[in-house]
Amino acid sequence: MTKVIKKQALGRGLSALLKDPENDIKSVEDKNADKVVGNIIELEISAIEINPFQPRSNFNEESLRELATSIKELGVIQPITVRKLDFNKYQLISGERRLRASKLVGLTHVPAYIRIANDNESLVMALVENIQRHDLDPIEIALSYQRLIDEIQLTQEQMSERVGKKRSTIANYLRLLKLDPIIQTGIRDGFISMGHGRAIINIEDLDVQTDIYQKIVSQNLSVRETEALVKNYHEGQQPKADEKPKAESAFVVRETQKNTFNDYFGSKVDIKVAGNGKGKITIPFNSEADFNRIIKLING
Repeated sequence: MTKVIKKQALGRGLSALLKDPENDIKSVEDKNADKVVGNIIELEISAIEINPFQPRSNFNEESLRELATSIKELGVIQPITVRKLDFNKYQLISGERRLRASKLVGLTHVPAYIRIANDNESLVMALVENIQRHDLDPIEIALSYQRLIDEIQLTQEQMSERVGKKRSTIANYLRLLKLDPIIQTGIRDGFISMGHGRAIINIEDLDVQTDIYQKIVSQNLSVRETEALVKNYHEGQQPKADEKPKAESAFVVRETQKNTFNDYFGSKVDIKVAGNGKGKITIPFNSEADFNRIIKLING
């Protein structure tokens, strides 16, 4: 398996800024608020409280452990979102599974987006500005689009107008977030391109996704070669074109001959035909006398 190089934790400096009592940011009008809005900040887990109005209360333990394993290996791919309540005190808005899984593996800090009072328009402006930067990787851009959907409730059409991108382009970025976290990390760290990711996303099975990702990296496959690999996978999942007519033909023959055999032997005959044309005929009997009757019929 390809070794994934983890990026350094982001937002340490901003985290220190938020912990300065003389610089307590509560609103977008406060000093240094522009450094907080739209940015990822490394936040102490102990400073975050769960939202009491969170509608979801049941979490699948197995799924949570799988996420924890992923976080232990790769870190938190998608930051959580919190609301600033007071000095160094925050309430979770979204990402409870990520927060719970981070606690399971013993993390003390987690990457977070922080919402502060009256920051709605400022957040939109910050995210739009981020999206238009040239140094962001595709996953970072996709996360910015997703935040505009989750936190600002913008539609893809509205985002298209705000950022000057086609709706189809936005949709292609958002689809990358459906990739396995290992593959998302691979895109962020430059092991594969967005084009590779767009090809892999056409496979729903995450295990197959990661298998193909490993082949791309180990064999240095191009996007076109990856697309061919995905196409071959889908073709391998489909029945061959000539199998269906054979199956239908075998079925018709089987049912027709079954009635003939039933009438001839006076018994309920079972006929089974495989896809390759081979099969077997089963003739049941009720007693020794019935068996001898059938033998006589066979011997003519």
